Amino acid sequence: MVEAAAQIDILNLLLVLVLAWIGGALAERIGYPAMMGELLAGLVFGPPILGLLEPSNTLDILAQLGVFLLMVYVGMEVDLDDLFDLGPQALIVAIGAFVIPFALGYVGGVLTIATSEGALFLGLAMAATSLATKSRILVDLDILDTRIASVLLGGALVSDVGVLVAFAAVLGFIQAGTVSAASIGLILSKAIAFFAITLFIGYRFLPHVWDQFDSLRERYGFVDKTTAFSIALLVALVFAELAHLAGLHMIIGGFMAGLFLRQADLHEEFYEHMHSVIYDLAIGFFAPIFFVTVAFQITLDVFTQNLGLLVLLVGIAFVGKIVGSWLFALPTNLTSREGLVIGFGMNGRGTVEIIIASIGLSNGIIDQGLFSILVFLAMFTTSLVPVTVKWGVDWLDRSGELVYTQDPVEAKAD
Repeated sequence: MVEAAAQIDILNLLLVLVLAWIGGALAERIGYPAMMGELLAGLVFGPPILGLLEPSNTLDILAQLGVFLLMVYVGMEVDLDDLFDLGPQALIVAIGAFVIPFALGYVGGVLTIATSEGALFLGLAMAATSLATKSRILVDLDILDTRIASVLLGGALVSDVGVLVAFAAVLGFIQAGTVSAASIGLILSKAIAFFAITLFIGYRFLPHVWDQFDSLRERYGFVDKTTAFSIALLVALVFAELAHLAGLHMIIGGFMAGLFLRQADLHEEFYEHMHSVIYDLAIGFFAPIFFVTVAFQITLDVFTQNLGLLVLLVGIAFVGKIVGSWLFALPTNLTSREGLVIGFGMNGRGTVEIIIASIGLSNGIIDQGLFSILVFLAMFTTSLVPVTVKWGVDWLDRSGELVYTQDPVEAKAD
């Protein structure tokens, strides 16, 4: 009987991976992130529609590993030096792209879903963006050498980090269950202690670990490249446990670990191996399982029973991101049109919103209906980014406001 159950789990896992791969490949073929196809695969072939794929404990565990490794990889894509050296334009735009949609989302939540906890989560979901999605779209449009691309990537970077830090604080606040000064102080002290310890480990301890690793390579002439990945995984798990002890979600630990793994002073061959293994595991195996199983929780009733709330939140999502980015771009040396196009780019939520929504659902903070709306919002806004940004870039080009950071001919030569 146990063997039969194991076989069913293996078959289910095989179907999930095959359908995720097909859906992701088709999505990328038409110019969208693989995540979109993976979500659609879970929606169509999972419980919401056909029921061919079934939820299971095995898939739940692998999905949790998926979101954890995905955040480690996202952290490795963020350069701390770039974050600290970021120009004021991107920082100001990032503030606008966070504050305005968060405020609108929170107010909308208070007026519609009645719970302050759900409203806080809704505000964070509205404020989320997706650095990975932006990067892929800008590469495809061949505009990485423009001013709007620089501000857009910088703004998305700061916004992603800001949302994750705010998410850690909000989740700790909600889990405490009280609003006394003592409880708030305890939450803040735990969060501060977590970031202080991880910063100390990342800046003071990890460099010595990588130095010892490199000295072994130089002394013996060879060190198994797998060791670098093993150390990286241990670091990520240590950071995840520290986050857990501080009352934060493990994804915060994974993200912080990824930030410092990027800073690893390793021989290029070893770092590339470590990065590629984490990428392959996260993007090629675990993350697709996460996105497919996320879609298992979607209910299509939102299009009939909660249509008014869906329309309201779609409006808040668009107005919050686009207007927020545009307004805060006005005091900078960006033109009004550039600010609007940057708002189009910042509007795609992608991975971060889906992760926040899934954690909110699993903790009972939001219900299945609101979860379905947030996942739909992430898919809808992300799908429109390539179209709206391309239209915006053409608009800027026609009006002579597409500013290049270097000569286009030189950029293509590079």
